[in-house]
Amino acid sequence: MPTVGLPRTQGTVVDWIGSFHQHLAAERRLSPLTVSAYRRELDAFARWCAQQGLRDWARIDGQHVRSFAARSHAAGLQARSVQRRLSALRTFFAYLMREGAVPGNPAIGISAPKAGKRLPHTLDVDQMGRLLALQPVSALQARDLAIMELLYSSGLRLAELVGLDLGDLDLADRTVRVLGKGSKARVMPVGRQAVAALQAWLRERGALAAGGEPAVFVGQRGKRLGARAVQLLVARHARAQGLPQGVHPHLFRHSFATHLLESSRDLRAVQELLGHASISTTQIYTHLDFQHLARIYESSHPRARRRG
Repeated sequence: MPTVGLPRTQGTVVDWIGSFHQHLAAERRLSPLTVSAYRRELDAFARWCAQQGLRDWARIDGQHVRSFAARSHAAGLQARSVQRRLSALRTFFAYLMREGAVPGNPAIGISAPKAGKRLPHTLDVDQMGRLLALQPVSALQARDLAIMELLYSSGLRLAELVGLDLGDLDLADRTVRVLGKGSKARVMPVGRQAVAALQAWLRERGALAAGGEPAVFVGQRGKRLGARAVQLLVARHARAQGLPQGVHPHLFRHSFATHLLESSRDLRAVQELLGHASISTTQIYTHLDFQHLARIYESSHPRARRRG
């Protein structure tokens, strides 16, 4: 079904956005959610083009794309959302070039407004201690404690945790082998309390796991536990301890990195433990660390303390 108000290309009224939609779904096999997101961004661009009287895709140049991005930002779209919108346009015009509909890609080289860095939330040591004070009274609670202890002990990503197989654990050596982003493997240390929690869970696991199931963490049906199930169990235990809303598995990783950096001051070591390809990714935790130091300074330094 044609999209109303679309610019023309080479004198035709072909719905290129619709064609691109099919290309993403059929050729690139992207998820329906991703395809829908592309469609939403491109429909917004098509509406803007109609308002500007642009009826031919081939007439659109870099200045048009830049104006569209600026207008989107001025209308209240956050910088990260403008970046996604420009990314969709670059992909779309690359497709049009492939089809011979346009001579070049006008979205190449157009930058979105710089997004401010959002510092990750963390739990402090006391909050983390409350969350890990769970006293298991069932096999599933033993599993949940082992999951949370391992997330905090080793700073695992959620995908790394749910992907663990029994062969990845070496509790005698207190290490775990994980497959991170880009299929890069790394071996992580596991703390004593996490080892104890894992041992307690593994004693219970045999009664729950389906035959031949290799996953370390399984659900009630005996199959590998999914990411969503881990998110829900973490949120449930956080609520039970009266912790702030929004506690999720990645918060353990942020807390792991922040607490380790506060104690060690070794940014390179934290980078290696997190599995970051670039140290610039790890440096966001130095901002958190500085905030911690600034609070200590303001409360302790004779020239910084507030009187009274």
